[in-house]
Amino acid sequence: MPVYVTPPKSGVLERRLTELDALRRYLAQRLGDSAQPWTGGLRRLAAAEATVGSTSIEGYGASIEDTVEILAGRHPAKPAEETQRIIAAYGQAMDRVAALADDPHFHWSSQTILELHFLICHPQPEASPGRLREGPVMVTRGPGRDPYRAPSSGEVRGLLDEVTTWLESGDLPRHPVVRASMAHLNLVSIHPFRDGNGRVARVVQSLVLAKEGLLRPELVSIEPFLGRHTREYYAILEKVQGPAFDPQRDASPWVEFCIEAHVFEATERRRWLEVAYARHELCDRLAREHAYPQRLVAVLDQALLGLPVTNADHRREAGVASPTAVQDLQRLRRDGWLDQVGGGRSIRYVASRQLQERWSAT
Repeated sequence: MPVYVTPPKSGVLERRLTELDALRRYLAQRLGDSAQPWTGGLRRLAAAEATVGSTSIEGYGASIEDTVEILAGRHPAKPAEETQRIIAAYGQAMDRVAALADDPHFHWSSQTILELHFLICHPQPEASPGRLREGPVMVTRGPGRDPYRAPSSGEVRGLLDEVTTWLESGDLPRHPVVRASMAHLNLVSIHPFRDGNGRVARVVQSLVLAKEGLLRPELVSIEPFLGRHTREYYAILEKVQGPAFDPQRDASPWVEFCIEAHVFEATERRRWLEVAYARHELCDRLAREHAYPQRLVAVLDQALLGLPVTNADHRREAGVASPTAVQDLQRLRRDGWLDQVGGGRSIRYVASRQLQERWSAT
């Protein structure tokens, strides 16, 4: 049983991929395993942005700040309980992606996809987590538009096997971004599950890229772009898919869309990183001015990034004991750089107005 065929190479797309590769190498050199400790906050922010982008497409909205808290195992007050469970589950699936990306013995199989679906959808029993759908499915496309007719349930198992066989050994010389795009298209078109198909397809796309080993999964994700351009995302899928599953249709417009999304996100990440260097320089200068230990640079940087700092965060990042972490954070609070919010075990520290104004002046 066939699946979508990877489009042939074109000069225009190859030039865009060359441009993308330069951006990705730039990011890898600065955010890879040898990156400085202060980049940990950037990776946490990127993970939150990817999670918000993917889950918001399916109606589970939360702010970046709340999502950072949820992914850290905390429970912010604003998001609904169901939304928090969905976001936490998505984070667990991306953690699994990071583990699989580093596994030298990993091989693609249908079980991999089923496992990821279980992790993503375990808060939704009605989605039959980890199980293929039974019966036909029609995917709605909005008012006045024809629905999409996915393959019959009897075809799903064979089609999923076909996709994972291709992931293991098909089109290996092609660019990872192209292969990741085709994995996404095939999974979302087969629609193998009752619910969560889009989230699974986007997570699998990230895993294909993470297996390349260049960047961590949260840094290769185009979910932030898809979350901001959901209408265009659905429109290009509708154009490529047509009214019913037909892998003979041309997938080129989809691949072009994904490449442009990757170029956009990588360009944004480069700008994001350049701002981060300036922010780190300011925090390092503050530490020198006030004779702070170097470990407090990362605390100031994280607060300016908009991520609340907890005692546990500081202990983990700096490798210090709890009493030292308390002293560090209280010192920054007394000096006017941090504000303390909450109480008891929910105490968090955020950038004070004094720190924000110093950064704005910079």
